[in-house]
This record gives sequence, structure tokens and C-alpha cells, in this order.
Amino acid sequence: MTKPTNYRWVIVALLFFATTINYLDRQVISLLKPILEKEFSWTESDYGDIVTVFTFFYGASTLLAGYIIDKIGTKIGYIGAILVWSFAAMGHALAGGTFGFMIARGLLGIGEAGNFPASIKTVAEWFPQKERALAVGIFNSGANIGAVVAPAIVPPMALMFGWQMTFIATGALGFLWIIAWWFFYEVPTRHKGINAAELAHINEEPPVQPSVSGDAAATDLLAADVNARYPIFANRAIWGFMSGKLLTDPIWWFFLFWLPSYLSNIYHLDLKKLGAPLIVIYLAATIGSVGGGWLSSRLIRQGWHPTRARQWAMGLFAICITPVMAISQMSSMWPVIAILSLAVAAHQAWSANIFTVAADQFPKRVLSRVVGLGTMAGTLGGAVFPLLVGRILDHYKALGSLSEGYYIIFYIAGLAYLVAWSMLYIFVFRRAAKP
Repeated sequence: MTKPTNYRWVIVALLFFATTINYLDRQVISLLKPILEKEFSWTESDYGDIVTVFTFFYGASTLLAGYIIDKIGTKIGYIGAILVWSFAAMGHALAGGTFGFMIARGLLGIGEAGNFPASIKTVAEWFPQKERALAVGIFNSGANIGAVVAPAIVPPMALMFGWQMTFIATGALGFLWIIAWWFFYEVPTRHKGINAAELAHINEEPPVQPSVSGDAAATDLLAADVNARYPIFANRAIWGFMSGKLLTDPIWWFFLFWLPSYLSNIYHLDLKKLGAPLIVIYLAATIGSVGGGWLSSRLIRQGWHPTRARQWAMGLFAICITPVMAISQMSSMWPVIAILSLAVAAHQAWSANIFTVAADQFPKRVLSRVVGLGTMAGTLGGAVFPLLVGRILDHYKALGSLSEGYYIIFYIAGLAYLVAWSMLYIFVFRRAAKP
């Protein structure tokens, strides 16, 4: 019997590097905030508005990005997304004030909106159901590697060459990835790098049995014509997926865009000293991303129903984030770093699994649109939350108690995942088949 090739893991490596570049480009502004807020006289609300512009355009573009990628395919669609975001990342160097940064961040959000719809669709094309959570966890860990690389290279680069050149250099990395994607990627059925055994392995999963909410007519319509328009909103899982993203994505945005500022403001770390604690935090996030995907995949291999495996794994991850509510009781930095490390690791483990909830519940032909809807919901919350964060921090800063403002936000973060898990239970997990 011919041994299967393993080319699908090369594809995951490409997705990993794209996501790394994505988050590196996204993270640069948060690390340069101490420089930029002095040069442009930003308040916390000004910075929150800039973050909101990015998340609004990111969220507003995800559904369109998913639709385009479903239509033109992952190869060309992904290239188009990275072209847009790479030019936008470099365009930050041209900003002459707050409005200029808003324009650059808006364009960056439009381009980056294509990353996860393209990546999740690629995973669904290249991996059987039992390996998807691990594959998503691996490529999703690129978000954390990007966040780790950023504090290691951005501050020294900014100190040596200036903030404009930092945006240009990091933004240019996307063009190198495009070359690799063009030469190494193709859909499995047309790819010359895999054999029949690997193709059979990729396609060994059972067909998706969507849990359409008691609507026999919608189910019959889908069964009668596979080319019919799939009733996405008749599937209860879309509401759980969108709710989970709406409630938890804003917390990740906060961790990404405000942790450097939090450490700088509360523990008085300058640009040279921010690197070490941020690297520790985001390395933990990398472990969480891969470990979260591994855990649910391991449960599935042991015979658990996929939805039940996601349910128990994601419940554990939600509980692991609640200790951030105790940060207000900490008097030194490194215990806080430990709690934040656990929280971001648990978030990325959660993220790897919530994406595979969507991949489990919907057919591949609509998956980019489903991911786009979920990401749009997440970034809707992500667009509103920075406005709240900026106003809370400015309010408490005016009172001379900035730390109290951060503690309120950490309490919100600690509760958000428990509420999100409850929504997933109502719409998805409660209906899971028994193993």
C-alpha cells in the first residue's frame, strides 16, 4: 500500500507564515504608541478611535472577503488580500496625523479581513475533520509568533531607523510570502505534490450534517439540490459561532493593542524594556493555540463526537481566562505577567476551536462566508470595545487612578468567555451527538 504524502503540512506552514506577517503588521502601532502619542499628542480616546477604525473596516470587509474567496478560490483570493494589507502597512509611514493613521488602519483592516476566511477554507480543503483543529491551531499560532516577533524587532528598529522605516520594513514582508504561495499552493485535486493516498486521507471525513433548526423544508431543499443556496441562517450553529466571536474577539483586540500600553503606564516600562514581558506573554499564547487544537483533536481520536470535544475543551479554556479578574490584587509585575500569559494562551486555544466549530457544522462551499460572518460579528464587538476602553482609561487617568480603569476592563475580560461558552452551548453544544 502506498504511503500517503504529507504535503498538507506544507500548506499549513504557508498559512502559519501569512498569519505571522498579518499580526506583525497589526501589532506595530501598539509598540510604537509611546513614540506616536508624544509626536501626535494622542489621548487614550484618540488611540481607541484609531483601533476602532481598523476593527470596523476589518469586520465590515470579512463577509465580502469570504464571498470573493469562495468565488475566485483561495490561491488568488489570498494573494489579493495580502497585497492590500502590505501596501496599507507600509502606508502608515506617510501618515502626518491622527486622520492619516485612521486611513492607513482602515485599509489595513480591509486587506487583513481576507486572512482567516482564506485560511479556514484552505484547512477545510486540505484536512479531514479529525485534523482540522490541530491545523487551525498551528496556523493560528502565527498570530502569537507575530506578536512575539514584533516586540523583539520593532522597538530596536524604531530607535535605530525611526518609526516610518519600521512600518515600511515590516509591511514589505508580505510580498515575499506571495511569491512562496504562488509556487507552492494549489487545491489538492490539482496539486502535483500529493499522491492518491494523501488525497484519500483528506477526503475520508463523513459529509457535514448541518443542524438546521427544525426546518425540514430547508433541509429538503438542500438535499434536493446541492447547488442550491445554502440556508446559512437556518443553521442554529451560525448564531452560536457569531455570538462566541462577538463576545471574545474584543478581548483579544484589547490584549493585542493595549498590553504594551498597560505595562508602560502601570509598571513604567520604556520602549527598551517592553520586549521581555511581551515575548513571555505571546509565547504562552503560541503554546495555547497549538495545545488547544491538539486537545480537542486528541479527544476526537479517542472516540469523542467532534462537537462534544469542542464543548469540553472550550469550557476549560473559558475558565482559564477568569483569573484576570484577580489582577487588581497583584502588587508586582511578574505574577500579573503569569496571569496574562495564561489568559492569552486560553484565548488562542479557544480561537482554534471556535473556528473548527464552524468547519464542523457547515459544508466547505459556504465556509468562507460563514467564517466571514463570524469574524464580522467579532470585529463589530472589537470596533465598539476600544471606544469604551479609551473613554474608561481617559476618565480614570483624569482622576489620577489609571490602574482602576484597567482593572474594570480585566473584569469584563474574565466574564466574557463564560457568557460566550453559554451561547455556544445553547446553539451548538446542546445538540451534539453522543459518542
